[in-house]
Amino acid sequence: MEKDQTTRPTVRGRRTLAAIEAAARRIIARKGFLAMTVADIAQEAGRSPASFYNYYDSKEDLLAHWADDFRAEAKARAVVAYKHGVPHRERVMESARAHWMTYRERLAEMVGVFQLAMINEEFAGHWRELCDDAVESIAESVRRAQREGYCPGVDPGLTAAAIVAMLNQFCYDRLAGAGEDADIDDEAAIRTLGEIWYRAIYWRADGQTDDRADGKDG
Repeated sequence: MEKDQTTRPTVRGRRTLAAIEAAARRIIARKGFLAMTVADIAQEAGRSPASFYNYYDSKEDLLAHWADDFRAEAKARAVVAYKHGVPHRERVMESARAHWMTYRERLAEMVGVFQLAMINEEFAGHWRELCDDAVESIAESVRRAQREGYCPGVDPGLTAAAIVAMLNQFCYDRLAGAGEDADIDDEAAIRTLGEIWYRAIYWRADGQTDDRADGKDG
């Protein structure tokens, strides 16, 4: 587990920790979490391996701490994005923006947890928790939409799971797969995600979408 934060209150300690975490993020961006070693982190940070172990027991311990921070941040952004009383399209676009920007700003966490989840049951649990939070939130929005006459007959849970899978894979491919120097158009990515998400939910049995008179989620 992560070392007790109270044992390192000094400015020097905080700088060392920041250097270690920044170094780990850069290495993950270059070659992924699985290939990274503590020695790599220490060298990149210009610190000794012993400095790393003052704060974390392992690179997995570092990642678990990051995953907890990511989950808290994602939940906070989702609360803002899922506010009531705004047009459906606007709310979906803001939700897409929240997902994309959280993923972008926490790319090391998402790459690390996603990769380690394939071989480590603890991190498979972290990944499920991250996805389940988003799935439940979107499933509830599908249920509200159905009460207003949209997307009749679809399964809210399955629809939400499909949307989350699309969001995560798109973000991973565009952000993690593009390389450090890639020129990424955030607004184009967000519009694309939001439009697909919106049209997956806000359609009616007569084939019409909600484009002509965008409703409000009360």
